[in-house]
Amino acid sequence: MTLNYSLTTAFRGLETNRSRAVLTILGIVIGITAIIMVMAVGQGAQNLIVSQLQGLGTKTVIVIPGREPTGPSDIAQSFSDSLKERDLDFLKRRENVPGLSRIMPLVFGGETAAYESETYRMTLFGGTELAAEIFDLVPSEGEFIAESDVRGRADVAVIGTKVKEELFGAADALGRRIKVKGRNLRVIGVLPSKGQVSFFNFDEAVLMPYTTAQQYIFGIKYFHRLLIEAQSEAVLDETVGDVKRTLREAHGITDPEKDDFFVQTQTDLVARLSVVTDILTLLLVSVAAISLVVGGIGIMNIMLVSVTERTREIGLRKALGATGRDILTQFLLEAVMLTVTGGVIGVLLGALLSLATSVVLSQVLALDWGFALPLSAIALGFGVSALVGLVFGIYPARKASHKSPIEALRYE
Repeated sequence: MTLNYSLTTAFRGLETNRSRAVLTILGIVIGITAIIMVMAVGQGAQNLIVSQLQGLGTKTVIVIPGREPTGPSDIAQSFSDSLKERDLDFLKRRENVPGLSRIMPLVFGGETAAYESETYRMTLFGGTELAAEIFDLVPSEGEFIAESDVRGRADVAVIGTKVKEELFGAADALGRRIKVKGRNLRVIGVLPSKGQVSFFNFDEAVLMPYTTAQQYIFGIKYFHRLLIEAQSEAVLDETVGDVKRTLREAHGITDPEKDDFFVQTQTDLVARLSVVTDILTLLLVSVAAISLVVGGIGIMNIMLVSVTERTREIGLRKALGATGRDILTQFLLEAVMLTVTGGVIGVLLGALLSLATSVVLSQVLALDWGFALPLSAIALGFGVSALVGLVFGIYPARKASHKSPIEALRYE
């Protein structure tokens, strides 16, 4: 019997029981749809994370106070006051870090800004004039903080568009004074809608000189971060080594295991977070695959019922010359056709739902969440559906092929 004839026979066998076939493939559709959605949304999340991290540039080095957390119990150690003005001076020296292009201290925290009767909970960033270049911040109104503002601990602020809307509405904000923790800050600039830049939402932020933030707002004498930009990617690793060596000498540390700071690059963060998102995606795909096992068992059950109902048909075909191999091929093809059809529908439905999800997340979370459908997800959807058909279709097909033609014809 030719493969073409076997396919035609299998298709006619399914066509005679359309409602049963539709219900049978439903479990496969649900499973494949879930897998496609999980992989697509996971890839979209990973792409978003990577784009946010790369917003600072691939030459950026971040120095964080405290020991690098290796587990939940180490999180508290990351809140440290180990980075101070003395460290900033050491790192600025060309002989200590030759590959350093520029460096900016950063302090930040949640605070409440007030103007007249309006208040707004925002994120306050204390930095230098370099923040405009590092984060690509160009005010749509007014100007950015200047080096003289940092040196003079000036009471000036640049506000995000969301802060402006909440405190001033349609009124002009330039020259007005907002109050933050009892300090009156003159608004010298308003940023355009910027959104997320490396996890910082500048639409909801107020930027000011770090010297002012340290002394008058937070009351601290240390930094929360040091942002360093290397001269080029070629000297990035060398710069990281020089930063570590300089800080260890400044802190009197001889054993690297006792570092009271740690250094991260954008490449490190991308690699680590990619591993995390891959593991989470794999976990969710494994959970979604359970429905495929349930669907496969359903297909095997339906095929066994079909074999019983079509016993006389099997006997008649064998009496007319069909071999056991022909019967095996027919019923196996029926199972595979059911699962592959479910796979096609599942892939299409999963892609549409993933697209809708990405649009909703972009609108609701105000993030640049792009639609991503990995080719591996499509291949996995088709491959798994065909495999399920083969695995769960073999037993019913073998049972049908082993039936005796004489006993089958006598079956009532």
